[in-house]
Amino acid sequence: MIAVDTNILVYAHRTDSPFHGRARAALESLAAGAKEWAIPWPCAHEFFAVVTHPRIYKTATPAATAFAQLRALHTLANLAFIAEAEDHLQHLEPLALAAKAHGAAVHDARIAAICLSHGVAELWSADRDFSRFPALAVRNPLIE
Repeated sequence: MIAVDTNILVYAHRTDSPFHGRARAALESLAAGAKEWAIPWPCAHEFFAVVTHPRIYKTATPAATAFAQLRALHTLANLAFIAEAEDHLQHLEPLALAAKAHGAAVHDARIAAICLSHGVAELWSADRDFSRFPALAVRNPLIE
């Protein structure tokens, strides 16, 4: 299963992003496919926080529009929103300790642990920080 990180969601949503076309095409390919894919809930939360933030975007996405985007994604039959499972700590602790994660890096460790717990084979992200978690394969679909 492929999971999608926040930045891909943001770029696909924001038409003013220089990566909009490629990110949107990447999501559309997943949505049109037969295989199940996932969005970790922390990425959905972060998507909402980023696109609605007036200090990030001069014209931020209205909250209702951001929720409409999440609802539209939620209707896709082959998409699962994934969250912490019972074994979350068993995945989070070794990832965070090995990466010496602290501060903001704990958020990435959380996402990596959620993905590994749910059997995600690959995380699509433009964020190089995930390289500190070698147990999770990461691919940037915007550069291929």
